[in-house]
Amino acid sequence: MSAAGDGPRPARQEDPCRAREVLGIVGDKWSLLVVRNLRQGPRRFTELKRAVDGISQRMLTVTLRSLERDGILTRTVHNVMPPHVSYELTPLGRTLREATAPLLEWSVANLARIDAARAAYDTRPDTPAPPA
Repeated sequence: MSAAGDGPRPARQEDPCRAREVLGIVGDKWSLLVVRNLRQGPRRFTELKRAVDGISQRMLTVTLRSLERDGILTRTVHNVMPPHVSYELTPLGRTLREATAPLLEWSVANLARIDAARAAYDTRPDTPAPPA
């Protein structure tokens, strides 16, 4: 609310709180995995579905729509028989891929260490149950 109480203050483009919106993309595992799988060029929906282990068809659809809305990728309908759709990173999406590639590489490189740490933590007698 503004000081006069006449409504919410408008968000400024440079408002640091708006960064949460962008961090929502980076913090979403499906978005990052889709962006990573588009690194070598356009992919069809079925290719992405096979490449992103564990994602449901519905979640992939929701993720692709969100990334398209945010300007991260483009959706192209090819007028062939049968028709098919492909997805490709935009220039903005390529910068996101470049920015997040080290995080994804770190994740893959440290999976075994994280698994070991979790196992050690979970076997401690004073440890609460892990989150579902």
